[in-house]
Amino acid sequence: MNYPLVSIITINFDHPEVTCQLLASLRKATYQNFEIIVVDNASPNDDPACIKETFPEIIFIQSKENLGFAGGNNLGIRIAKGKYILLLNNDTEVDPGFLEPLVAKFETNPQIGAVSPKIKFFHTPDTIQFAGISEFNPYTIRNKGIGYGEKDSGQFELDRLTAFVHGAAMMVPMDVIRKVGLMAECYFLYYEEHDWAARIKKAGYQLWYVHNSTVLHKESISTGKISALKTYYMNRSRLLFLRRNVSGITFPLALMYQLLVSIPKNALVFLLKGYPGHFKAYSNAVTWHIKHLLSKELHLQPNFTIDPT
Repeated sequence: MNYPLVSIITINFDHPEVTCQLLASLRKATYQNFEIIVVDNASPNDDPACIKETFPEIIFIQSKENLGFAGGNNLGIRIAKGKYILLLNNDTEVDPGFLEPLVAKFETNPQIGAVSPKIKFFHTPDTIQFAGISEFNPYTIRNKGIGYGEKDSGQFELDRLTAFVHGAAMMVPMDVIRKVGLMAECYFLYYEEHDWAARIKKAGYQLWYVHNSTVLHKESISTGKISALKTYYMNRSRLLFLRRNVSGITFPLALMYQLLVSIPKNALVFLLKGYPGHFKAYSNAVTWHIKHLLSKELHLQPNFTIDPT
């Protein structure tokens, strides 16, 4: 096969040892033409200098501020040289042959706008996290991961169209990014990859799950599995996705559902379970939308521009 350049971009936020574990696994990759861009998102506690010292072959960018998942990846995309861009969470490790099937999928079908590999849980590598994702329910703004939590017994050994790709490992052609723009930085954390995928689909491209490429995901290293930070951004971003992607008569109905059913129910659950920190984070997420009710910036699509440096 041909080996077009792939730019692999990963974000570091504290825990540089986790990023180094990913880079060590990438050193074993059999694909013959890729560059690695590591963006440190202004780590507040752990010095990331060891990443470049241990892996001098990488391109290392140290942001002066925490730009979030979208902003950090956008920073890397702007300097990337690859025909394909692979966004890869730093809390993943890869199978040596994971890149070839992803590139081959694009090279044989120009209608594809984004792909994700099979993603399994690192600590239980026989268990699937991603083998595709269903469409979002326009009222709840929730969807279902195909294969999530199932033992991998070969039941997902065919490539398939998917409604969305997975932010932990997603590849997008640079030409597609030039057409649809970068990820929306108003999300900061969560749902930005779904918003991006929705824009890619709206531009007429397909999204695919690629079965014979495997990535192992440690999940939630930076934000914590049940942290108040995750509660805040997950719920703020879910409502933001609704505002940016649901339209027509469905929009007021979805908004009524959120205001009359979902928001009161979720707030009550946090109180009854004795999670005051999560209740406050959830309340702040809702309040953020009230404060930004008329903000036109939330509906902007960031254009792709190449960093002149």
